[in-house]
Amino acid sequence: MISTAIRLARVGSRSELAAAALLGLGYPCVLLAALIPNLGFFAVAAAATYGADRFLHMRGSYLVNRLQKVRAGLSIRFLVRQLLLVLLVARLDLADRAIFYVMLGGFLAFYALQVCHGALAALIRLRRTMPVATRNVDLSAIRIPDAPPAGLLRRAGEKMLHLDLPAVAGVIVAAWTGDYVYGYAGVGLTLGLGLLYVGALMWHLRRRRRVPAPDAVLDAVDNWLREYRPTVVLYFSGSKESAYQVNMWLETMEQIDGRPLILLRERGIATQLAPTPVPVICVPGGTHLMNMDLSTVRVALYAANVGKNIHLLRVPTMKHVFIGHGDSDKLASVNPFSKVYDEVWTAGRAGRDRYALADVGVRDEDIAEVGRPQLAPIESWTGGVKNPIPTVLYAPTWEGWDDNPGNTSLLLAGENIIKRLLAAERPVRVIYKPHPFTGIRDPKAKAVHGRITNLLSAATAARLTEPRWAEAATAAGAEQSAARAELARIEAALAALDAPGRSGGDEAERSRVSLVDQGRLDEATRLHAEWNATYWRTFGYWEHQVVTGPEPKLYDCFNESDAMVSDISSVVSDFIASGKPYAVTDSAELGVEEFKRQNTAVRAAVILSNSASELDELLAAVADPAADRLAADRTELKRYLLGPDEPTSMEQFNAATRALAEKAQARNTGVEQRLAEPEGTAPPAGAAPAVERGVSGLDSPVRG
Repeated sequence: MISTAIRLARVGSRSELAAAALLGLGYPCVLLAALIPNLGFFAVAAAATYGADRFLHMRGSYLVNRLQKVRAGLSIRFLVRQLLLVLLVARLDLADRAIFYVMLGGFLAFYALQVCHGALAALIRLRRTMPVATRNVDLSAIRIPDAPPAGLLRRAGEKMLHLDLPAVAGVIVAAWTGDYVYGYAGVGLTLGLGLLYVGALMWHLRRRRRVPAPDAVLDAVDNWLREYRPTVVLYFSGSKESAYQVNMWLETMEQIDGRPLILLRERGIATQLAPTPVPVICVPGGTHLMNMDLSTVRVALYAANVGKNIHLLRVPTMKHVFIGHGDSDKLASVNPFSKVYDEVWTAGRAGRDRYALADVGVRDEDIAEVGRPQLAPIESWTGGVKNPIPTVLYAPTWEGWDDNPGNTSLLLAGENIIKRLLAAERPVRVIYKPHPFTGIRDPKAKAVHGRITNLLSAATAARLTEPRWAEAATAAGAEQSAARAELARIEAALAALDAPGRSGGDEAERSRVSLVDQGRLDEATRLHAEWNATYWRTFGYWEHQVVTGPEPKLYDCFNESDAMVSDISSVVSDFIASGKPYAVTDSAELGVEEFKRQNTAVRAAVILSNSASELDELLAAVADPAADRLAADRTELKRYLLGPDEPTSMEQFNAATRALAEKAQARNTGVEQRLAEPEGTAPPAGAAPAVERGVSGLDSPVRG
């Protein structure tokens, strides 16, 4: 029942549900206390509403947004509480006393201060917002002043509203004691603090505290681009939840031949970008991007098919390549939109064949097989189990944008898979890592996720009641405690490294101080590797785990597991690089043969029905290599899906980049030569017609 209430209220925990209930009951109690009237009751009920509001805001509860949408936002709740205090004082027969008019005038004046405060805070943020956000880009040519102190603008509206506490408390005490000085002092303190807050904001509106004008910032970026002369761009647009799609390419960009640059389109993505030494420019405005000087870029790489790609696709001086964010048999892997790119790069032969079968207009000669450089961290299977009992990873994909039952196993098979793993004759450990998008479209998927999490938590707790696992837990207790302490130390060191500049600096200040410190970056890389190794030691090999955050990464989960259960997605193709046994769920119930015919990546998999009754075959292959009848098939499929081991994927990727850059340069040289020909000169036979200057994109763009 409590779980149902949590789901309906869209809160994340029992404590949030309790705070929501306290808030919902508190305001009727405040009204009742004002009508009775009862000072003590009013004070207790008002204090409860203050506390519940504060708790929900500190937890970032989704309920806060829902209240805002139904016109019961924070400012309305504070105003209602103040009006009820006015009602209380009137009901106490104090309406003809000076304290009543002082209180009423004080609240009106405080409301006026709130208006000024909100306007000033919004204006400061507006004037501190630059047209671009950067990382590892030298903007020393322009002056970017320090941001206001973090405490001044963070949760500014909430802080300003809470300044009414002295007035509310002072009036209640004055009414209780009959000494109105408390009320006057409380109102005066509220107004004084409000004036100080407004004054502090006005101080930061001075011209010296503003960032340079947009044109000056854009000119500085263009000057840097002309000096840096980028040759390869990774372009990305999407929601902040999709940041993993660009983060997976960062290490590849660091190793690419040429001078790499990462172009982002949303500020939310920029904040989610992992540390990298590659220069990053976030350009939210399409006009700003289209006027940016990218004349030296020869290859543009696209990790996702999104509408904003058109802002760069329009530039003819570079070759445009779709590299995607995974290799899978999903329909997204053969999107007809791919026709707009000069080339499509796939991991292996399978990707080329998918486009041929789909017949969506992508020509075979425009496809290049370049391997998957990101798969280098995946460890190859040794043929044995890593821990005393096998570890099985369940990594379902999300529900997708339509209701196709084949999108995810979570809805129809997820609980069956987990229950059968937990009930296996030979014990296994389960690591459950769902897709980051799980539940964003279908609440049923989120509900199943919650039930699976509960199943694994209960199973881990139940194991500790069995002598075998209890003894193992006792023996490993000291080591796990030491690992947790070590993990805390590593996290503190990482937090210190990940916070350049002053604490609380805004986007503009971070752009100013974001020049890469290679030493810090190398140390962060070392600490992340150390964190990953330590993280797994904080758990017993018998403890089931739910991994929902960005760390540990999916590939780290691959390396910790001995087998995997998943769906049709790039996760399957990536896991094949390990050579370990895997299973894929036929949630649409196509049948084994048809499922394999339609999905290349499952040709070496154990195919599961929605009942998951076939899991025993997977577990047998993990326990005994002699029972692994699909081992040879996995080796053959790995080459077909991901390409050969030699040359390495990074070498293949760089070779493809160089070849395409040469094509772009040859095209540009040819256009320049044709444009330089005198008017009336006939072009050579077979030559393309000349294009007008400015349309070719060879000229440096002029900002309008």
